[in-house]
Amino acid sequence: MVDKPFIRWSASNKVNLIKNLFSHHPKPTQTPSPLIAWTGNSGKVYQYEVFTFDSSFRALPGNYIYAMQTEDGGWVPIYIAQTRDLHQRLEGHVKPDDAIAHGATHMHAHYCSEGQASRCSEERDLLLRWHPICNEGMEH
Repeated sequence: MVDKPFIRWSASNKVNLIKNLFSHHPKPTQTPSPLIAWTGNSGKVYQYEVFTFDSSFRALPGNYIYAMQTEDGGWVPIYIAQTRDLHQRLEGHVKPDDAIAHGATHMHAHYCSEGQASRCSEERDLLLRWHPICNEGMEH
């Protein structure tokens, strides 16, 4: 016959074992992000996802915007760029810390497999409309 202290200990361990098994599973690295529509000078609309600065990206080409969220929920672009690799972004250009110092609160990005000409066209279209502070003085 099994004594009661052993049963209580056993039940407690089962609960802890189950908790530990489920609590140590990796959590998703990112949750689905809302889409934000940025309109270029041409009137064309580009869809971007909103990310935090600690988000990680696949090593694929794309466009990105360091943006500041306003009190009313709107967005102001601080820096707009394109890159061959969103995982590394562009070396030598505005870094997240610089953008944050100018008020950026998030990064908006999307992957683009249509080639560099398409990414550059989108970048230029957005720059001509928005004139972000961290792009001032750079060639467009």
